[in-house]
Amino acid sequence: MTLRPEFTLGHSEYNAFLFASVGEEAVGVQLTVLTALTRLGLDPWQEAARLSDLPREAAARALAAVIETLSEGDWKASESGAIATRLVDWLPGRSTPAVPSLVAGSREAGLVDGERMKPGHERWLVWGAVFIAVLALTLYLQPDNNLEPSPGAGDSTQR
Repeated sequence: MTLRPEFTLGHSEYNAFLFASVGEEAVGVQLTVLTALTRLGLDPWQEAARLSDLPREAAARALAAVIETLSEGDWKASESGAIATRLVDWLPGRSTPAVPSLVAGSREAGLVDGERMKPGHERWLVWGAVFIAVLALTLYLQPDNNLEPSPGAGDSTQR
């Protein structure tokens, strides 16, 4: 089963860039571009798309400025330019939308403005109708538990 476009970020063309190592942190763990951008409050896929639209030199300068704001690991702030140049080589030449729009996907499938329901909704509607019918039938067939005597019953004591 193929994933819908909005769930395919794990197979992004930016993965090589986002999972590339910036360097080793002071605690001995590799710091990836994905982690670095996330720590700085940036959306990694949007930032990768923005950088890939820039010329390589401009992208390297922008990424170097981001790397300089990180706390140093096994790299020095003066090395941020070289690190950024190495990382920018992993970027694709052009950007694609970080999350493909749902409208575009529905138009490709021949659906415009929700002409059809999502798969599985019909089944729930049928089961809902069956439930309501069984509930109505059950309530209709329940005995009358009224404590008042029915008309004509109990008249045998009065003569």
